[in-house]
Amino acid sequence: MTAFGLGLAGCSSSGQEGDGSGKVTLTLATFNEFGYEDLIKEYMAAHPNVTIEHKKAATSNEARDNMNTRLAAGSGLSDIEAIEVDWLPELRQYPDRFVDLKSDSVKDRWLPWKVKQATTDDGKLIGYGTDIGPEAICYRADLFKAAGLPSDRDQVATFLGSTWEDYFAAGKKFQAKSKVPWMESAGSIFNAMVNQVPNAYEDNDGKVIATENPQVRQMYDTVLQASKDGLSAGLAQWSTDWTSSFQRNGFATMVCPAWMLGVIEGNGANVKGWDVANTFPGGGGNWGGSFLTVPAQSKHPNEAKALADWLTAPEQQVKAFQAKGTFPSQEAALKSPELLAATRPYFNDAPTGKILAERAKAVTVVPFKGPKYSGINDAMQQALGRVDVTKTDSAAASWDKFVTAVKALG
Repeated sequence: MTAFGLGLAGCSSSGQEGDGSGKVTLTLATFNEFGYEDLIKEYMAAHPNVTIEHKKAATSNEARDNMNTRLAAGSGLSDIEAIEVDWLPELRQYPDRFVDLKSDSVKDRWLPWKVKQATTDDGKLIGYGTDIGPEAICYRADLFKAAGLPSDRDQVATFLGSTWEDYFAAGKKFQAKSKVPWMESAGSIFNAMVNQVPNAYEDNDGKVIATENPQVRQMYDTVLQASKDGLSAGLAQWSTDWTSSFQRNGFATMVCPAWMLGVIEGNGANVKGWDVANTFPGGGGNWGGSFLTVPAQSKHPNEAKALADWLTAPEQQVKAFQAKGTFPSQEAALKSPELLAATRPYFNDAPTGKILAERAKAVTVVPFKGPKYSGINDAMQQALGRVDVTKTDSAAASWDKFVTAVKALG
């Protein structure tokens, strides 16, 4: 159970709309890279009565901890809080803690499944969709070339194949000609796999099946076998070692949802060689995606709602994509000529708009994520990390600890 699931303090909007002068200061809390820096300046220029203070957490886990703590306390949250899709199900249980964001201006704006993710059982819309995470494979073309393997993105797409078996087989071919690890970690690959399974951890009625689901155990064994085979760099995502590895040829390929483009470019500044292949093992996959919420404790809910509306409009989402690679979830934006023509110079001028639009079309499975999904997935990542990263446990022993952790969730 989450921290805010125990003894939630009463909280509601004060209804205050400013300081009496017509001027309002709004706080906006995000994490990682949303691509909002220039948009914030644009909004304030068009709304001189509004000052926006942007708080950016380094990771989604940091933002989640802040949300849990302050939501339970009943105060301290920003006027707009960005939330990640994997912990959204927890928040949907408490619709009274958020402003209902339904509005005629946002009707039919998003992909239907994106709206469904943020809609509570009683029909309340608690989040405006920002991005989705259609996945491709990012790779180091220079390392491929040095290994005597295809490096052109179309040739690499063929080399990588269309299944996870193909991907690991390609990794062994690379491994035979290079000392650089093939992939960053077993955990990152597992995360891509699990997002292709309709019901990995929970049935639609909320029953937990994670420890009994043969698909989960098979994926667990598969990625840890790849680690045992030497394909993994054993780097926990978002760790200091992982971040610095971009500057020292840490690995050759990685699962690359749209938002990861900005992360790679930031971590790998001045590193030349990254490119994007228009393929993804297992067909299509979506990793992540976020929402903007307005907590009920906001003192300026109307102004906050207006800002969240504007930031998630198709025009702004195309600009956010161009800035940081956050791929739009809005129907109109997905058809935008600006989006489809977008390229990323850092990635060898890859036509990322076109590639990711095609990767988005390949997504056929949107996994069910109930209230316990995030906790179960965290336990799985810890289980994989004990074997692949810290190397403190065998695969069997770590699985047993995973089973215990899942049972403890209730």
